[in-house]
Amino acid sequence: MKFTKSRVAYGLILGLASLSLNAHAQETNAKQEDKILDEVVSVGTPIRDSQKAAIEAKRSASNVMEVIAADTIGRFPDQNLADSLGRVPGLAIERDQGQARYINFRGMPFRYTAIGFDGIEVPGAEGGRTPRFDSFPAVITRRIEVNKAVLPSMTAEAVAGYVNIETFNPFDRAGVAADFDIGMGEQQLGSGDIEKFGSRLSYSNDNFGIMGFYSKNSREQITDNREYDLEANGAVNSIDIRSYKVKREDEAYGGRIEYRLDNGTRFFISSLYSEFKDFEQRNQYVFNFATAPVGPVIKNAPVYINRLLEDGMYSNSTQTNTLGTDFILAGWDVALRYNLTKTEFTTELPIIYQSGLDFLNGYAADIHLVNLDLTNIEDPILSSATPVDELVYGATSTYAYKINTPLNVDSDKFKVDASKDLSFLGLPSTLSVGAEYTQREAKGENLVAFDVLAFIPAYGGVTLDFNSYLTQQPWDSNTSNSLNLMYWDNAQLRKDWEATGADLFPAASADERTHIEEDILSLYGMVDSQFNWGNVVYGVRIEQTDYTSIGTLVDSDTGEQNAVNYSDDFTHVLPSAHLNYNIDDSLIARVSFSSGINRPNYQEWRAAATVNQTTTPKTVSGGNPALKAEESWGLDATLEYYFAPASIASASVFSRFVDNVIYTDIQNVDGVIYGGQAGEQWELSGPVNGSDGKITGLELNLIAVADDFVPALAGWGLSVNATLVSSEFKTIQNKTLDLPGTSDLIYNASLFYEDYGLSARLNYQYRDEWISPIEDPTEYWGDQSRMDFSVQYILPEGFTGPVSATLYFNANNLTDETDLRYASNHTVNQSESYGRQFLAGVRVSF
Repeated sequence: MKFTKSRVAYGLILGLASLSLNAHAQETNAKQEDKILDEVVSVGTPIRDSQKAAIEAKRSASNVMEVIAADTIGRFPDQNLADSLGRVPGLAIERDQGQARYINFRGMPFRYTAIGFDGIEVPGAEGGRTPRFDSFPAVITRRIEVNKAVLPSMTAEAVAGYVNIETFNPFDRAGVAADFDIGMGEQQLGSGDIEKFGSRLSYSNDNFGIMGFYSKNSREQITDNREYDLEANGAVNSIDIRSYKVKREDEAYGGRIEYRLDNGTRFFISSLYSEFKDFEQRNQYVFNFATAPVGPVIKNAPVYINRLLEDGMYSNSTQTNTLGTDFILAGWDVALRYNLTKTEFTTELPIIYQSGLDFLNGYAADIHLVNLDLTNIEDPILSSATPVDELVYGATSTYAYKINTPLNVDSDKFKVDASKDLSFLGLPSTLSVGAEYTQREAKGENLVAFDVLAFIPAYGGVTLDFNSYLTQQPWDSNTSNSLNLMYWDNAQLRKDWEATGADLFPAASADERTHIEEDILSLYGMVDSQFNWGNVVYGVRIEQTDYTSIGTLVDSDTGEQNAVNYSDDFTHVLPSAHLNYNIDDSLIARVSFSSGINRPNYQEWRAAATVNQTTTPKTVSGGNPALKAEESWGLDATLEYYFAPASIASASVFSRFVDNVIYTDIQNVDGVIYGGQAGEQWELSGPVNGSDGKITGLELNLIAVADDFVPALAGWGLSVNATLVSSEFKTIQNKTLDLPGTSDLIYNASLFYEDYGLSARLNYQYRDEWISPIEDPTEYWGDQSRMDFSVQYILPEGFTGPVSATLYFNANNLTDETDLRYASNHTVNQSESYGRQFLAGVRVSF
C-alpha cells in the first residue's frame, strides 16, 4: 500500500500529539539524558582535547567505528567533509580537479557508503545513492561517526559503512553563543581568489534552544589538463590539451529549534540545506594524428584539429528537514522522527564543437603539420607553423555538443525507535526495536546530444564572428604553453549563442529518462547484553523494497515508442552480532559480523532504453529495471589499546563478501523486462550483475601524544594509520577484476605541535593506484599523495576580553602534485594539475 505525503505527515502529527500526551502522564525517569557527547572546545590544547573526546567515543561504542570531533575538523585545512574523512583509517579520497569529492570506504566503490544527518539516513545526490561530500562544508559539523560495522538500528544500505554527520545543537552551549570564521586566500595556479565564511548563532536556557548557521566558501582555480590516446608501442593517436577556468562554491544554511520539558521529553525541528556549484569554462584543442606516428619525438606529423569551447555548471544539493520528539512511555525511551529530504543533481555543459573533420562530406576539412615531443609525458611539447587560435571552421564543421543530466529525488521518511533496560537471560540488557518507512521518487534525464549545424547558422540565420571572442590572455598552466594559446571569452560566446534562439538544453529523448518510485519498509530488533568483561550486541534488520520503474522503449529504426512499466519487490533479512571484550582497563577486543545491501542507483534501474528490432537477438541499450540489489556480509576483528588519555594503538582485519556486483557489460536478458515476449532473449548493453565480490584488508592506527611519555617533548604528537586492501569480483564472462576504488595501500601521517596557544600540524596522505570508473574497469588512476599544513594561534584572553579569537593559516597540496590516469595498455591517458592553495583567516567565538 502506498501512502501520500499528506497522509504520512497527518499521521505523524497525530502520533506525536498522542504519544507526547501519554509521555506527560509518566513519571520522570532519571535515565532519560541527552546522549550526545559534549563538544570539546579547549583554549589550551584543542588538538589533544578533541582527540581525547573522539577516542573516548570510540572506546564506549558497541561496534567498530571511528569518530572525528568538531574541533579536529575545524583545525585541519579541510575544504569539505571528504577531506576530513580522508584521514580516517581505511578511508581514501577520490578527487575531481584536485578537490576531494568521494570516499572509498575500505577500498570499496564509493556507492557502497551510506550517509545520514543526526541518525537520519538520506539519499546521496549522485544517482540517488552516492554521497557527494564536496557539497558539505566542514563547518556545519559537530562530529562525524564512521561506522565500519553497522548495527541493526542503522540503515542496511551500507555495504562498506555508514557515515553519520552530527550537526550542532543549541543546547551545546548555554545562553547566547556565536561563532564566526572568515578567511581569504589564493589558488597559486591562475592566482584565483579563495573566500571562506562561516557563522553560527545560538541561544538556550533550561528548556528552550534555538540555533542558526550559514556558511559559504568559494574557490577560483585553473586546472591544467592533458589527455592522450597512445598505443603500447608508442604510436600516438591523439593529444588533447585543455585549460579549465573553474569557480567552485559551496553554501550551507539551516538551524534547529528545540523545547525540553522538565521530565526529559523534548520536541525539535531541524533544517539543513547544502549546495555545491562548479562554474566551469573549458578551452580545449584535440590533435588527431592522421597516421598514428610513433613517438616520443615526432616531426611534421599531419593532424586535423578540433576546438571545443564550453561555459557550463555542475551542481548538487541536499535539503533535509526533520520533525522529532523524544520521550519516555511505559519505561521505554522513544524517539519519533519525520523527515523530508530532497536532492538535486545537475550537469549543464553546452559545448561549441568545431571539428577538423567535415562530417557532412566525410573528409578531413583541414590538415595541419605539427611537431610533438613526449619525452616528459606530463608536459607534452607541441608546436605548429599555423597559429592554432586562428583556425577558421566553416558551418559544416561547427556543432553543438550538449550535456544535461538532471536527477531530482524526493524522500519522505517516518521513523520510530524505542529502547528499554531489562534483564534478558539473567543479564542486564537493553532491548531496542524500531521501524522505518521511506517513500522516494526519482525523476531525471541523461542528455548527451551531438547536433550537426545546431549552432551556425541554424538559429535565426545568425553567424557569429569567432575571432572576436579570442582574448589576448595567455593560458595559465603548470605545463609549457608551447602553442601560445590564448583564452576565449566563453561566457560571452554562450550568451550570444543563446541570443540566436538556440535551445542549449532540450528535453532528453524518451530512452534517456528516469522515473522510479520506491518504497522501503524496515523493521529491526536488537539486544545489548552486559557482561562483567564487556558486552554483546546482536539482532536482525528486515528491509522490504517495492519499486516501480516507469520508462519508454524506443525503436532505433522507426522511432516507435512503447511504454514500459516494470515493478518488483524483494525482502532482505540482515542479521548482525558485535562482541566487545575488555581484556583489561586499557585493552579492548572487538569481533563483528554484519550484513547489508546496496540497491541500484536510479539511472541504472531506469526502464527507458533503445531497441534494435532487426538484429538477432534483438539488442537493447539503456537501463536495466530488473537489476538486482548487491548483497553483502562481512567480518571485523579489532584490537584497541588505549595507552593514554589522548592516545590509541589499534589493529583491525576485515573482510566483505558481495554478491550481485553491479557493473556495465553485455548480457542476454528476458525481453519481457522491456515489454517483449516472455522467454524471448534480448541482448542488453548496460548495467548487469556480476558475482563473487570479495574484499579483505588490514588496518593499523596509532595516535600518540608525547606529554604522556616524554616530558621533554611536551606539546608534540603523532597520528599515523595505514590500510592494506585486496579486492576482486567476477564478471558474467567469469573474468576476475578489481572492485573500483581499491588501492592496495592507503596511509596517512600527521605530526603536530601545540603549546602557548599555538597549534601546528603537517599532514600527508597517500594512496596507490586504483580503478575509478566502473563503466571502464580497464582504466585506473596512478598513485596520489597530498601534503597539507595548518597553523593556528589563540590570542590571549586578556587581549580579546570575553571573546575567544584564533588566527589561522592553511596550505594545501604543498608539493604541487600532478595526477595521472592510465589506459588498459598501461599508457598515460590523462595528466592533471591545479597548483597549491593558501588560506588565512580568523575564528571568533563568544
